[in-house]
Amino acid sequence: MPYVELRSNESQDQLLKRFRKEVTKAGVLTTIRRKRWFVSKSEARRLAKKKAIRRMRRRQRRND
Repeated sequence: MPYVELRSNESQDQLLKRFRKEVTKAGVLTTIRRKRWFVSKSEARRLAKKKAIRRMRRRQRRND
């Protein structure tokens, strides 16, 4: 869990900005979104394969 302490002469806005950055870096929100619904192992494999194919196609288009 991300944790930040208030530094001397730091405003609440700066503290909040640092906290949001830590949360993003830790991947907390992406984990929550991913675990929001149950996805079976076969479904996860199928989605990963589909994502990999899309990634390969994008890379091919960029190289052409």
